[in-house]
Amino acid sequence: MYKNEIKPTLFGYGKTTKAIAKLHGGGCTFFDDNTDEAFFDDMGNHILPSRLFDPNASKLEVITPSFKPSHPLVRNAKNLLSEYDYFLGFEDKKPFNIWISGTNGKTTTTQMLTHLLSSKGALSGGNIGTPLAELDFNAPIWVLETSSFTLHYTHTASPNIYLLLPITPDHLDWHGNAEGYTADKLKPLLTMREGEMALIPKGLELPHTNAFVVEYDTNEFLCEYFDIDISKIRFKGAFLQDAILAMAVVKALFDEVDYDLINSFTIEGHRQEEFIDAKGRLWVNDSKATNVDAALQAIKVFGDRKLHLILGGDDKGVELDDFFADIKPYNPTIYAIGANEEKLIKLSEKFSLKAIRCHTIANAVKEIDKDHDLNSVALLAPAAASLDQFSSYKERGEVFINSVKEL
Repeated sequence: MYKNEIKPTLFGYGKTTKAIAKLHGGGCTFFDDNTDEAFFDDMGNHILPSRLFDPNASKLEVITPSFKPSHPLVRNAKNLLSEYDYFLGFEDKKPFNIWISGTNGKTTTTQMLTHLLSSKGALSGGNIGTPLAELDFNAPIWVLETSSFTLHYTHTASPNIYLLLPITPDHLDWHGNAEGYTADKLKPLLTMREGEMALIPKGLELPHTNAFVVEYDTNEFLCEYFDIDISKIRFKGAFLQDAILAMAVVKALFDEVDYDLINSFTIEGHRQEEFIDAKGRLWVNDSKATNVDAALQAIKVFGDRKLHLILGGDDKGVELDDFFADIKPYNPTIYAIGANEEKLIKLSEKFSLKAIRCHTIANAVKEIDKDHDLNSVALLAPAAASLDQFSSYKERGEVFINSVKEL
């Protein structure tokens, strides 16, 4: 299951590493950036400042995925493992595991596939919120939402099926450049074996792999390849492809297609979540659109009407010129908020789009209220992360909804 003869040194005092320590019954050593003075927690774990790490005193380190490769702990570690390597990289006896990655839609596709495989005993985990240490190793199938951060640090673990959703440059401040981001997304192909399947978007330069690779582009290609009737699926936009990809995996594994089951799936909040205000006007909360591709997908769905678009936050170093060129034909009015507000204003001027400095979501909602009517759509699709002003995309979405209710 894991290298249980050694209690690992744990980098970062977070959800993933705490779960590993709990599995060991406590007594582990943590090194954490947010710790100024050493202390013991109620599980007997020793939490120390990162600066005190001695690589010669550690036989095995497991990392919190968000740590950048340039972090001193990463550079100094001699026996560094990802969470995936720790649990899936050594023993032969482990659940059949399906990894899902991509720029957008990972969570929804993971939830959809787990929904479709629930009767087979599938469990979901990874980046979706449940650490691998908390999953049942006796479960027959694990469906793991897998971040590019985790993939970067994973070297021995390998999926039985790898589903890569379309990717666009993201987290460039972490990966260094688009090439590094793409390379990490394709990394599972390096360790996959003959008889294992990978679904990969067309147009990427693939490394050598022993896996059976299906390169896809359109929904129509996927439906024809896996014999799926697209007309029987109720979802639209980006959710339609998420559903088709989840169904493709089930088709490949069990030769089953269940339209009633996929259509019974409920999309979680903060993803193209539509609601009507007291005046009968349509507002759409897509706070989970934390990058340009996700935002563009939402704009395509609602862009056939006059569009009031709230943009802004931490754009993670991504250039936005191409994004503005893509949204220009929809002629949205932009309501700029957050850390990259000034950048958005300048790009709006460059592309001759009307833009209003709003600073906050509450101000943006008040500005939209002046011009919004029954024929327009007000869309929160920030194309940026939320942590410059909020604790999460969920909080950002809730502030948006509550601001509309207060009009």
